[in-house]
Amino acid sequence: MSPRRSRLLEMIGLDFQVTGSGVREIDDSHHPVATVKTNALAKSRAVAFNCRREIVIGADTIVVLSGRTLNKPRDLKQAREYLGMLSGKTHHVYTGVNVINPGNGKEQFGFEKTSVKFRELSADEINYYVKNYSPLDKAGAYGIQDDFGCLFIEKITGDYYNIVGLPLVKMYECIKSVI
Repeated sequence: MSPRRSRLLEMIGLDFQVTGSGVREIDDSHHPVATVKTNALAKSRAVAFNCRREIVIGADTIVVLSGRTLNKPRDLKQAREYLGMLSGKTHHVYTGVNVINPGNGKEQFGFEKTSVKFRELSADEINYYVKNYSPLDKAGAYGIQDDFGCLFIEKITGDYYNIVGLPLVKMYECIKSVI
C-alpha cells in the first residue's frame, strides 16, 4: 500500500495493517473502470483468502489522459514525458475500491472518477519536480499532496482524496455495506 493511502487511513482513525497482495496489475486504457475494478478485486481477494475477521480493502488508482493510461513512470525520462503530456490538459483519475468482510462473506466494490486540469507547465518546472520530488512512485508522475505537484493543478472536479489514491467517502460506504 502506498504511504499516501496509509496516511489517509490514519487520518480517519482506522486501525489497520498493510499486507501486500502480490497481484500483478492489469492495464487496459480503453476500459478504466474495468481496469481498477479488476485490480482492486484481485488485490483484496488475494489478501482476504488468509483473513478471518479483518475487513480487507483493496484499491487501485490510474491516471488516464485522452484514452491513455499513465501508470507509474519507469524512469525520470518517462516522468518528464508524462508531466509534459499533462501540461495544460484535463485528465481523469480513477480509483477502484473493493472491501471484503471474510467473516460474513460480503463484498462491495465502488469507484470514483475525478477530473484534474493542469495549468501550462514550463520545462524548468517539470525538471525541478522530477529532480526534487518522487515522480516514480505515483501514477501520472505527480502527487497532489504534500509537494510541489499541488502547484500544477488549476482545477479539480470530483473527489480530492481520489487523486491522492483513496476516495474516502466511497471506501467508507463500501465498508458500511459489508458490516
